[in-house]
Amino acid sequence: MFAEDAIFGTPYREKLDVIMDGEPFILGLPDGDAYRAALAALRSVVQRADLAMLAADVTARTEAMVAAAPGRIDVVEMVRTVAFDFVAHYLGLTAPVGPELYRWGTRLFEYQFVGSDAPLKVEVSEMAPLMRGHIQQEIDRCRAAPAGRNDVIARCMAAQAAGKPGFSDAQIVAGMTGILVGGPPQPPMVVPQAMEQLLRRPLALAAAQAAAQSDDDRGLAAHLMEAMRFDPLAPWMPRIALAARTIGGQTIPAGGTVLASIASAMRDERGLPEPKRFDAGRSPDQYIHFGYGVHQCFGLEINRATLHLMIKPLLKRAGLRRARGNAGRLKKRGAFASTLIVEFN
Repeated sequence: MFAEDAIFGTPYREKLDVIMDGEPFILGLPDGDAYRAALAALRSVVQRADLAMLAADVTARTEAMVAAAPGRIDVVEMVRTVAFDFVAHYLGLTAPVGPELYRWGTRLFEYQFVGSDAPLKVEVSEMAPLMRGHIQQEIDRCRAAPAGRNDVIARCMAAQAAGKPGFSDAQIVAGMTGILVGGPPQPPMVVPQAMEQLLRRPLALAAAQAAAQSDDDRGLAAHLMEAMRFDPLAPWMPRIALAARTIGGQTIPAGGTVLASIASAMRDERGLPEPKRFDAGRSPDQYIHFGYGVHQCFGLEINRATLHLMIKPLLKRAGLRRARGNAGRLKKRGAFASTLIVEFN
């Protein structure tokens, strides 16, 4: 279904138009020339060569937070702070960072992918212009003083100055807004959920800790991907049937919504041997955490390079354990992880 974009399209355009003030963004575009051009423009400034630098940045930020903690830390708050701060720095955004950016990004993400109740719509009508306006201010600041910068906004401005298509101010604002809304709200949801799954499995936790302590990042990432399988970021992904289609004997009418259950697919014994067993040695093709096909997560490579590093310094600490009582259990507020307190020696 994800591979048939001409038949099963994404349902995100309407809400994206609210967030982006009508400027197209890749998540809402069907496969075609406009989509491929917009994707190529973004990929030219968000580069694979940056992954090592981003990994080092995430490691340094997480290590500093764990080192400063008095043997007790909220995994959700830690991951949220690291995720938003490193992405903002990479894009080239200055203040407001911290709570304002967290609030804007998380609420806009919630509107885009989770809900659309009246109070949330009011917040979005206020927050979306604030976020776009802040990014425009950063564009203007970079235009006035571009020297010495190599962040994503600076690269966008260099492409604009060179006359490359896809880099008008409005297109840059939409691209940066899309990254902020679609990117950093995700780690503080799924990484604490994965930590919760590890804490439930002492042997898996010990193996993840051993990988962290020996700097086996590939092994650590494998444990995180497997832990995420038991409580994935998106239990399902919606698609709209653009034409009538029959699946498994069920006819989906044109305009009908289909919910593709990622959580179920990654626990289906027909494609996954012993799905109830925690197995960090599974092949990558048995995971679909980041979607598939045309609209696969744009930040896929960044996620693979950084997610495990957001808990690596914590896993290196001796005596890692849940905090006593209810504080040591993952709690959620709707779809979002809200707190998970752990302690260490």
